[in-house]
Amino acid sequence: MKISQNARHFASRKALETPVVRSLAVAGLVRLHTRVFTKKADPAHAEERKDHLDGLFEATMDTYLEALRAGYSEAEAREITHVQANFDFYNHGWTEMMEFPGDELEEHYDRHAEFFSTWGITIADPLGEFEPEGEIPEAPSTPEKLDDPDHPHAEGGFADDVYVETEDGDLVVGGQEGPAEVDVSRAVGVDGDDVGDRPSK
Repeated sequence: MKISQNARHFASRKALETPVVRSLAVAGLVRLHTRVFTKKADPAHAEERKDHLDGLFEATMDTYLEALRAGYSEAEAREITHVQANFDFYNHGWTEMMEFPGDELEEHYDRHAEFFSTWGITIADPLGEFEPEGEIPEAPSTPEKLDDPDHPHAEGGFADDVYVETEDGDLVVGGQEGPAEVDVSRAVGVDGDDVGDRPSK
């Protein structure tokens, strides 16, 4: 999968790992991701999906932290959460929101199969054991789109590894090492500025 990575991603990681500011970071990242993906949604259905997306993205923050604890890099851990989200989009027939084509679902699952199987995550059950108590709000599906999927925001051909686009526009396989010093105040939600249109993708 192709994702971006810059200093703000590492700041957000630090914020999520820091109890004092973690709730601010979670709230900011959830707002940001929901806003970005509702803009990718069919406008006729975007509003009705917001509560579901909020719950989905909040749950994936726990996945992200657990993947880091398991030794995955920042880029790999973040990619895992995006793969989860794309499983969810596919299951709902929200193909216009997907970041990779539906025919790459199995490849993305297989690459992270050890982590996914440990936590009960499958394509059919994207959150597995990270499903919160009480479940997340549901939203109407559009299963008819699976018959003739439209993937205007998907980038295919990146299913064999995590591909990171740096701030300089370079493409790095596997991601970058984090900086020696990380300014947590630059994290989404912590600095009070989470209004941009780029997710922590």
